[in-house]
Amino acid sequence: MSATDATRTFAGGRYTVERLLGRGGMATVYLAHDRELDRTVAVKVLDERFAADEEVAGRFRREALTAARLGHPNVVAVYDTGVDEGAEYIVMEHVDGEGLDAVLARETTLAPEHVVELAVQACAGLGYAHGQGVVHRDVKPANLLLRPDGLLKVTDFGIARSLDRATTLTQAGTILGTAAYLAPEQARGEEAGPPADVFSLGVVCYQALTGELPWPVESLGQLAAVAETPARPVRDAAPTTPPEVESAVMRALAREPDYRPQDAAAFGAELDGTPTVRVPSSQAETVVLPAPRRRRAARRRIPGIAAAVLAVAILLAALVIGLASRGGGSNAPAQVDQVKSSSDPAGQARNLEAWIHDHTAGG
Repeated sequence: MSATDATRTFAGGRYTVERLLGRGGMATVYLAHDRELDRTVAVKVLDERFAADEEVAGRFRREALTAARLGHPNVVAVYDTGVDEGAEYIVMEHVDGEGLDAVLARETTLAPEHVVELAVQACAGLGYAHGQGVVHRDVKPANLLLRPDGLLKVTDFGIARSLDRATTLTQAGTILGTAAYLAPEQARGEEAGPPADVFSLGVVCYQALTGELPWPVESLGQLAAVAETPARPVRDAAPTTPPEVESAVMRALAREPDYRPQDAAAFGAELDGTPTVRVPSSQAETVVLPAPRRRRAARRRIPGIAAAVLAVAILLAALVIGLASRGGGSNAPAQVDQVKSSSDPAGQARNLEAWIHDHTAGG
């Protein structure tokens, strides 16, 4: 980091740069201190090369506005945004950890249960975004940040799109995002809905499980292979992967969006093995609920039946005792005495049954 960067501030000195965190194709990210709230933050600054490019600058501003709407534990929070000496910047939550890309570069593959754990967290964050009408459109390992305590946070909504926008951000054949993780419909420049994020996260899961990409895409020109060639089954490359996890990941990689889980919440449920049903609300949104558990209902009925049987037994016993206490009938006392005098439990049961039969049938 240059000496100039080390002494750089934003928002009139409120944010003081401490060190460089990383550089990307369009922006630089610094670790900084928020003097007003006395906390550590990350400041993302648009590269000065793009300051005059209204399309890029507009996309940068949309990132701030989009991410600021998303308050979820698995989404990096956006605190502030502004322009300082012509430089567009976004102030974000600082995640003390590393990107999943760094983890995979070091480990190559992860245990299936760890992959599921991380993917379910990513699905929680993305599913929340989908519920807010936001599609990320650039899901890849570098945009999944891992804290030391295991919490995953989705970051970089720089090319995110609101679902209520009719236009795409792809123009003149330019594809936004990283080629290897793009859904086929994105590569074709078509509208990208929540299933596009599911596809991209499916590629991330496949890579984490197998150590390789489902398709060897190194350039946009190779994206046609994604639409023409089926991916190698996960368990061919990673035999220890549970079949249900393989099934969920391979469904996420379906070439047609309609054949994938329709949003991240549904994908997370499949990975986690949680049965779900989808219930449309009055606002035409989709709500994921646990599937009905019929066994529980059956167990609740059993105590009611038992109580009814017990009540009948008590009533019959009261009837026998009541008739015996009258002492008026020639048959009743004799048979009741027979029940009392019998030392055989089975015999007692037979005598009581016979007596009840005789005296409830008008005998």
